[in-house]
Amino acid sequence: MKRNFLPTIFSALVFASASFAQSGPPPVAAAAGESAAQSNQPVSYASVSQLNGMLSQLESTSKTTQSDLVNLRVERWKVDNSYKKQTLENVDSIQRNLHNALPDMIAQLRSAPEDVPATFKLYRNLDALYDVLGSVVEGVGAYGSKDNLQALSNDVNSFEGTRKQLAERIETLSAAKETEITRLQAELKTARAEIPAPPPKKVVVDDNAPAKKPVAKKKTTTRKPATKPEEKPQDSNKPQ
Repeated sequence: MKRNFLPTIFSALVFASASFAQSGPPPVAAAAGESAAQSNQPVSYASVSQLNGMLSQLESTSKTTQSDLVNLRVERWKVDNSYKKQTLENVDSIQRNLHNALPDMIAQLRSAPEDVPATFKLYRNLDALYDVLGSVVEGVGAYGSKDNLQALSNDVNSFEGTRKQLAERIETLSAAKETEITRLQAELKTARAEIPAPPPKKVVVDDNAPAKKPVAKKKTTTRKPATKPEEKPQDSNKPQ
């Protein structure tokens, strides 16, 4: 990884941490709903065992990495101040992610072991961590001590191993979910086909019932308005 990619990588990790800070841990009601959904479809022991081992290893690596980063003496490196500043920002970003965001993601996945979105969320965070930590290790190799380089190299390898395991788990869970959806769709289609069609409505005709007489319509007559008799014109020759 080259130095000119450091700002881009740092921004990716800051974005991942900020996104988690905005979303926050799942509310209690949502967690309860997820637990109920999991109770309807119990998770296999093998799946839970695999996840617990993966998360325990991740927690151990996180603690070791935080300790190894504290031991760095970036301010003593014989390099320009801009590179020191960028490296210190990367170290601070990693520390905040490991201390704040990562534990909540792990707890969320433990409460829902086969939740694909939660698994992918943790995978994406590890992807950003791996890139930023890798850039710090590159600087340690060029300007730091050999002991710090060896310790942080082990941390990077451990994160990379967990990231690959999560990628394989996401693929397995996605395939299982797809198979389950296909099965449920087939069962629903079969169930709909087995539902009997409603019988046609029957109309009963009673031959013994008396026939109804037609109702005669009343004739309506319109009266012409009465006209007043015409008045005879008075004879003007008659005396008044």
